[in-house]
Amino acid sequence: MKKIISTLLVLTILISCKEPVIIDNNNQFKTGVFKIPAGKGYSKTIITRIDSLQIEEYTKTISISTDSIVKMRKEKHIDTLFIKWKNNFSYTLQMKNPKTSLDKDKIFVNINKVTDSSYSFTAKIGYSKYKQTGTVFKVKN
Repeated sequence: MKKIISTLLVLTILISCKEPVIIDNNNQFKTGVFKIPAGKGYSKTIITRIDSLQIEEYTKTISISTDSIVKMRKEKHIDTLFIKWKNNFSYTLQMKNPKTSLDKDKIFVNINKVTDSSYSFTAKIGYSKYKQTGTVFKVKN
């Protein structure tokens, strides 16, 4: 009886110490249509990823001033960026047609948390100290 209990105890310890199996299915975020909800200082962004391109569509509010009044107008913007994946949790973005010197800098993105249909990220522009965080939701494949 002692041998049976000892054997069961050893098996229980071995099974409980087994490393968890991590399923890497993060290729799901490399292509498809995604959404970043509106947040403080930016509007909702729709992202389409095809191969090495990322197309971002968003609305930008601009102020137009004349001598007597200031009007706010919303304009739809579309940016095209090159996307290069370092691994399933890190990638860089580079504007295809930069308009400013800031647009010439690469954007370094790290994926911090993954769910079935979204991921949280931290993005850093160039080698600056500026960082942005957010969540990307997959809309369709």
